[in-house]
Amino acid sequence: MSNSYTHRLALVASDAHRSLLNQGRRGIERETLRIDRQGNLATGPHPRALGSALTHPQITTDYSESLLEFITPAEHDVATALDELDRIHRYANSKLEHELLWSQSMPCVLPDEADIPIAWYGTSHIGMIKHVYRRGLALRYGKAMQCIAGLHYNYSLSEDLWRVLKKDENSSADDKTYQSESYIALIRNFQRYSWLLMYLFGASPALSTHFLRGRQHELQTLSDDTLYLPYATSLRMSDLGYQNNAQAGLMQPYNDLESYMRSLSRAVRQPYPAYEAIGTRRDGEWIQLNTNLLQIENEYYATIRPKRVINSGERPVEALCARGVQYIEVRCMDIDPFEPLGISLQTSRFLDAFLLFCALDASPLTDAAANREKTENFARTVKEGRRPGLSLQRDGTPIALQTWGLELLEQIQAAAAVLDAQRGDDQHAVALAVQKEKLLHPELTPSARVLAELQDTNKSFEQFGLRQSIAHAEYFRARPLNEQENAYFNALALSSIAEQQAMESTQTGDFDSFVIAYNERTPRQLCD
Repeated sequence: MSNSYTHRLALVASDAHRSLLNQGRRGIERETLRIDRQGNLATGPHPRALGSALTHPQITTDYSESLLEFITPAEHDVATALDELDRIHRYANSKLEHELLWSQSMPCVLPDEADIPIAWYGTSHIGMIKHVYRRGLALRYGKAMQCIAGLHYNYSLSEDLWRVLKKDENSSADDKTYQSESYIALIRNFQRYSWLLMYLFGASPALSTHFLRGRQHELQTLSDDTLYLPYATSLRMSDLGYQNNAQAGLMQPYNDLESYMRSLSRAVRQPYPAYEAIGTRRDGEWIQLNTNLLQIENEYYATIRPKRVINSGERPVEALCARGVQYIEVRCMDIDPFEPLGISLQTSRFLDAFLLFCALDASPLTDAAANREKTENFARTVKEGRRPGLSLQRDGTPIALQTWGLELLEQIQAAAAVLDAQRGDDQHAVALAVQKEKLLHPELTPSARVLAELQDTNKSFEQFGLRQSIAHAEYFRARPLNEQENAYFNALALSSIAEQQAMESTQTGDFDSFVIAYNERTPRQLCD
């Protein structure tokens, strides 16, 4: 345990500053496919009863019209955010009638590519930008990959706490710069240690044979409809899931916010021959926003992102440049198929302790060799993390995954103790104890439990997913919202529809000009 980590923990745990830990924010975004009662993708339009996917603040769609995304407000306590997520699930289930929410990260049975519906956001320029962007994703990566679901965990420390740490270090940076670079340091540590999250919480060791659609793979056959790897933790985060060869080498190792933004800005301006060959229009219609390596910044796949709430019409890089990093978004978490919400409070408490450790521990600058090492550790863990005796690399030296994991938990324990002292309970300590048992007993991990379920029943991923989806639907429908809660969500749905209609009726100009202007908003000279 580094001296700087011990010192910073003591500082934030002091009577003068402990209350500041309460002032950070937590938010959750959960993706889930709509399916029919037979476990097939529901290909109908986004249910109007849920409101407008374009303007609703809590219920929208991701890639596909069939891929719902539930978004909680940012709360000081993640338990409050989970309560919000629970209410969203209960409301959505009450409106889905004959449909269910898929319980897995890897997709259900998908129809032919042509029949997977791309999300539709209406005819406003903003809505069409979102739709055309998704058309581009279909052409570049295929629709099936875009139907994978994940869970995003948004995390911030209070700005006042960052000021305390800045003052303690006698930093000469302004508040915005110090906070931004501190979040980048958190990200460096996260990337060093995120393999641990994949081991502990990866829950996609198997998938439907229909998903690969003829792609070459090294998976083993479990049954006619199921492929798997015996020691895998998260095939979703492997090269079978969110991967893209075109993006290989896009993001060079970065040690500051400006380097990160420069790489992204370059990618959204850099022509890419394969995409140039496709073009931007077909039969008079836009089929992608541009022919660059990235259409927009969000096309870059990452396990974690520095984030800033954007203003209307603003691009993410513009917001980061103007106002700095506000929070980080953890993007590597699988949907937990044993949890109706896709994540438990206990997992969330562990994430808070893990991320506080990443924020306060020393974070050495990275280079190409360190970047390769963390990438290889992550890749090895998602494909064979439960393999007995598996070794990773730490600073060029082999170390057993279990040994390193236990060492990390011991370090994280100090952050958990501070969080528990601030709350007056032991929830973080209990969460860590549960994770320690997973390291000592791999059969307790979600990925092992999924395989055990498959082995003990009919070895069918599709039937397991449907069974869990039905159970989760019954769980939510057994607890209907009260009259006041239902009225709140009904009002949100109606107001979102009215907002979309107002946007469509008042917009000016043509879409072609709007796309050109949007593409030109990419910053070429960062943070002058």
